[in-house]
This record gives sequence, C-alpha cells and structure tokens, in this order.
Amino acid sequence: MSGEDAKLFSETLRDYKRAGLELPKAQRDVVERMRKELTGLETDFENNVTKAQKAVKFTKAELDGVPDDFLQQIKAGDDEFSVMANVTVHYIRVMDNAKSEATRKKLLFEHDNLAREVNVPLLGKILALRDDIARKLGYPSWADYATEVKMVKNAGTALRFLQDLKTGLQPKFDAELEEFRQLKIKETGDPNAKINVWDWRYYANQLKIRKYSVDAEELRVFFPYQRVLDGMFAIYQRIFGLKFEPVEPPYKWIGDLQLYAVSDAQTGQPLGLFYLDMFPREGKYHHFAQFGIIDGKLLPDGKYQRPVCALICNFPAPTKDHPSLMSHDDVETIFHEFGHAMHTILTRAKYSRFSGTSVPRDFVEAPSQMLENWVWDKKVLDSFAADYRDPSKKIPTEILSKLKEARLATEGTRYRRQLSFGLMDLALHTGIHDSNTAETTAIANRELSDVFLPMLPDTAFVAYFGHIIGYGAGYYGYAWADAIAADMATVFEKAPNGYFDTNAGRRLREEIYEPGDSRDVNISIERFLGRPRSIEPFLKQIGIGK
Repeated sequence: MSGEDAKLFSETLRDYKRAGLELPKAQRDVVERMRKELTGLETDFENNVTKAQKAVKFTKAELDGVPDDFLQQIKAGDDEFSVMANVTVHYIRVMDNAKSEATRKKLLFEHDNLAREVNVPLLGKILALRDDIARKLGYPSWADYATEVKMVKNAGTALRFLQDLKTGLQPKFDAELEEFRQLKIKETGDPNAKINVWDWRYYANQLKIRKYSVDAEELRVFFPYQRVLDGMFAIYQRIFGLKFEPVEPPYKWIGDLQLYAVSDAQTGQPLGLFYLDMFPREGKYHHFAQFGIIDGKLLPDGKYQRPVCALICNFPAPTKDHPSLMSHDDVETIFHEFGHAMHTILTRAKYSRFSGTSVPRDFVEAPSQMLENWVWDKKVLDSFAADYRDPSKKIPTEILSKLKEARLATEGTRYRRQLSFGLMDLALHTGIHDSNTAETTAIANRELSDVFLPMLPDTAFVAYFGHIIGYGAGYYGYAWADAIAADMATVFEKAPNGYFDTNAGRRLREEIYEPGDSRDVNISIERFLGRPRSIEPFLKQIGIGK
C-alpha cells in the first residue's frame, strides 16, 4: 500500500469511527490479517523470553558476600558455581550481595543480553506492525491507540504523568545515588567512584544493612513459605469473607502443584478455583504472575461460570537443611499476586470481557499494589511471621521500623527505575516506524540511561523485557496504578480494625472486584473511597509529598 493509499485508508476508517458506523469489510480484513501476523510475532517474542537461558560460571571468591545457603544450591564443582542469569532469584541474590564489582558487571551483561539475537529483530517488526495498525485505524501512534480505552485516555497524558514524576523524584534520586557513592568510596578507596547500573542493587542493600541495620538475608528466617502462605490465606479469608479449601487437582503439570476451591464463608456458595505453582524449575516462566485459565461470566442458563486461575511464581525452593525461606520482598510479591487471584475469582461481571482482571491495564495493578501495604504492618506480620527455628520469636518492632526507613531511603532509586521502563515503553510505541526499526535497541537504551543509570554498552535489555509485549505502551500503568493504590489503602488505614477490617474488605470486594470493568472504574474507585481520588498519599509514600 502506497503512502497516499495508507493515508486515505486511515482517514476513511477514522470517518467511519466518528460516525459510529461499522468499518467496511475490506478494511476490516486488512487490519485483521495484520493483527494475526502481530499475534504470531508477539507469541514468538514471549516464547523466546521463556526459553532464554544463560549459566554464568563464578568461583567462590568471585561470589564473596553471597549467602552460603544459596551457594550450596548453585554449586557446580570444587570451586565452580553456576548462576542462571535468566532465573530471577539467582540474579537478584547475586546482584544484591556480591562484593565484586566485576562479578556484578559480568552477570548484568549476560542478563541484559538474554534473547538478544532472536528478539531484537523480532521486536522491530512488532513495533513497526503495531504502528502500522494504529495509523491505519486513524491514530497517531500505537501508544495513542492502546491508551484510548484506558483511564489515561491518550499517550500525551501518560507521558506527562511519568515526566512529572521523573522531575519530582530528581532531588531524592540524586541524594540516594550520592549515599550509594559514599558507600562505594569507603569500600573501594576511590574518591572518584561512581555508581553504575550494575552497582545500585548492591549498594542499596548495603545502605539498608549499614545505616538501618536491616539485612534482608537475615530476615528470611521469619518468612518460611508455608507460614506465609497460611497467614496470607487467613487474612484474605477474613477481610473478604471467604473460605479456601485444598482439593486434589484433576491434572498436574508439576508434582507439587496445589489446587484450592474458594467459597463464600457465609453462604457456602462456590466462587472459583486457584492453582499454586510456586517454585523454580528448568523451562518454567521465570518471574511472578497470576494467569487466568477460565473467566467468570453469566451462562445462558442463569448459572455463573466460576473462574479458575493460577499463580506462577519462583520463590526460593526448600533445601535439605531448611524450608523455603522468603525475603520480605517475596512476601510483598505473594500478597500482590494473590490479590490478582482474588480479583479474578471474586468477579460477578456478566460478560467475561469485563470480568475479573479484564479492567483497564492502567488500573489492573492498583488493587494488588494496595495489598502490598499489608506486609508493612506489624499486626499483620505478627499474625504469621515467626522465626522458623523458634516460632515464639516475632519480627522486633524496631527492625520493622528500620525496614520502613530503609524502604523510603531507596524509594527514589527504585521508582526512577520503574519510570525508565514506562518512558522507554512509550518512546518505542511513539517513535518506531517501518523506516527506523534498526534503532529500537538504541532508543530503548537511551531512554533507560536518561531516566535511570547509563546502560552497559553492547546490551539489549529490551529483548528480555517481556512487558513490552503484554503491556505494549501500558507500562506507565504501574505508576498510575500505584497512585490509585496508595489512595485506596487509606480506606483500610483509617478503618477501625485497620488492615483486618472486614467492612473495608467487603467494600473492596463489592465495589472493585465484583464489577470488574462492567462499569467505569473511575466510578468504582470513588465508591470504594467514598470521595474523589487524591494523589497526595502516593507522593507521601514515595517520599516527595508532605
């Protein structure tokens, strides 16, 4: 199709759209063929991410600082240890703890080049095809097309939101990097030391240990997996008025798979099922997510199709010496992901298109992000967190206080990294066209470097960034949803029973989870809040508000 024909095609479709008419079949067929091609390319990209593996060999000296229990898990020889760059648990344990800068840099290089050879050319095709589809449908870019049905409504609003946060966080980000740098100066003796992209995790962790006396590794003893799981179940059953019961899976794709039935605690009405696949294994999806299997919907006979979902996670596996011990971050993650499961299961929307987590992508994370607040509350933690060697020992109040201080002390760094992903996502979905796909990696690295820290040369982080497919111009939604989540959390914070308040839980279930997208989520949010939205709780949470 010539440039002139493409322009005419786009204007014709736009006119039909504005008039509220169905698009002509010929034009619909063209777009449908393009969508099918796009789906195939996207599937290939995601499969490449899942299949990507890289074993990086180190000696024990090179892994100095990495916990011994982890070293035992990755031991490959007398003085050889194999770190899987593609396994999130491996990557973070080393990047957080390895004293050797060379080790951190080597592992980062391998991680940020996972799936590079196959996915860089593939991503160029995906971005160009997305852009072409959007323009044929009358939109300036894929970002504008993708955001029209979301809360943010257009790419410009999303971009301004992220850029305003970037600017607002600049002083805090600079101050945190300087603190990291001072730690590096003391450790290396180099007065001109600077913080590189392979340093930030390590020095953020060192800051927590040295300034706030918080060692994330030592805290693991308070979070044995089964106690965390049981404790979380008790909390969610209480606040939402539910009952979880283990049932035998009709089919198992892995031996330790678990299946639970969810019912209403008061009426006994069955509501849905969720699977738990919680530990790493070769060939498995390497991150943490909830996946819908069967959507909730009203059936023609008047019965409701009960939804089914699965939590696919990669928490530390148990060893012969101790149970699976989770970090506090892991606990935050499981509360978050299980929040998605609740969103899926508690739906009562009539149509599957609007049920469960099928809400605007810039809202879908908000209910789960709100539930992360639970793991920062002493009463909540005391209900399940205890030293697995002596369950009478709870997390001391002063340790939790220090943990909160440490969290705020590095929030600018963590959030600027999140913003870098969102701004990269928007840059690619507004700036890549048929004519410049070869610039994809350069544009991605430029955005990441500008917002966060300079990327390691000759790397292609974006090739392994699976969210570029699933979120496609929607990664800004994490920050957008965070702002909503912080506001929603105030309902529980101000409730008589705090994070255990059943009335607030019932409102969350009825006003947010049950309707899904069957009504405007802005209405659902305001009904839950009992007032208009505010961004102030969010700004306070990330340390730039009063």
